[in-house]
Amino acid sequence: MQRPWKNVPAIWYFSALWVVLSVISTGVGLSSLAIPLNENQVLYLFSTTGQVIAAVYGLTLTGFIFFRNELSREEFEDETLAEAVEALKKRYFVLLVFISALVIVTILLSNLAISYESAGGMYWNALMINIGQSAFATSLLAVTYFIFDVISPRRIEKASQSLQEQVDPSRTELTKGSLEEFLKNFNQIEALLEKYGLPYQRVPSPSFERSSTRRLSNVRLAEMLLRDDRIDKLLFHTLRELITLRTHFKMT
Repeated sequence: MQRPWKNVPAIWYFSALWVVLSVISTGVGLSSLAIPLNENQVLYLFSTTGQVIAAVYGLTLTGFIFFRNELSREEFEDETLAEAVEALKKRYFVLLVFISALVIVTILLSNLAISYESAGGMYWNALMINIGQSAFATSLLAVTYFIFDVISPRRIEKASQSLQEQVDPSRTELTKGSLEEFLKNFNQIEALLEKYGLPYQRVPSPSFERSSTRRLSNVRLAEMLLRDDRIDKLLFHTLRELITLRTHFKMT
């Protein structure tokens, strides 16, 4: 099973960016092109850095909680989006964990820079100052990327398309199938799901009223059939993949 963070290339890009910025800035800091800073400037710079990054992180976390609730609401209103929404939640969680680690490292480096400034030593001072400021710049860029990724108007559609690429083998082959044939077969599968899932769609009502019915999503019907051992796991996963493909066709 592939680790979640391997599916988010932005993590590796920002990690590489931090390393590159650290190497370049440290090299400049130890050369004749360095800008000399006195102790008061270093203390003010890194105390401000810690406060700014902590405030930005707090606002980002608050905004993420709000948008995550919005995703849950969209999933509740349209259960066909369940797969795409869950994929988005995992992606945002992995990104937020990475940003949290980067913010913590930035604050720790800020404290180390202040400590080494009072202790003296040009080499370690330059190292802590430049690595710390590189982490600060990378953190701000990562937070900016995360914000625009979360508020993207086509985020669910993109997630659905990504899921389709994972479950549709025809995308990597020269021979393409017939869309009409797929829709015809899927409609037959959907009719079978509705037929055998009809008992699960009845909602108990008071004795003086008839039992009402509600329309459950195909994914939920398949889950219920699996739970009652009416289908096996292989068939269940195949059905989920087909439902994911059909959902993407609806969105496009």
